[in-house]
Amino acid sequence: MTLTAVELLEVLWGRASTAPASPSQMRVLLMLEHQDGINLRTLADSLASTPPSTSRLCDRLVAAGFVERAVSPADRREVRLHLSSRGRGFLDDLRARREQELHAVLELMPAAKRTALLEGLEAFCNTAALQIHDNAPDAGDQTA
Repeated sequence: MTLTAVELLEVLWGRASTAPASPSQMRVLLMLEHQDGINLRTLADSLASTPPSTSRLCDRLVAAGFVERAVSPADRREVRLHLSSRGRGFLDDLRARREQELHAVLELMPAAKRTALLEGLEAFCNTAALQIHDNAPDAGDQTA
């Protein structure tokens, strides 16, 4: 049942296309939204990727206007990555389109089932956030 729900959610979200960002680029945008100003090495570690691959990924996002690079005031050799206002707008728009697709399905569900789903999703989100936080790379390691 869980796999079916995930697949159906992917279909619904597919209706709210993530174009022009690839799935890998989406991961970067979401990470920068939550860890604004991280450096390339920290981002690469978080993505389980190499700095050169992550740099190329960021190059494409900079070219699209979704990400900005800035020299660290503490160390001129370090480059910090920031989600641009265009990148934030893209994520906001994507979330609105995804929410609209989900809302259309939820409206057709009986109220009691919607309530049960909401309670289950809240528990899931809380547990997943704790697990992700516990497995995150050390935020204090910002060298690169």
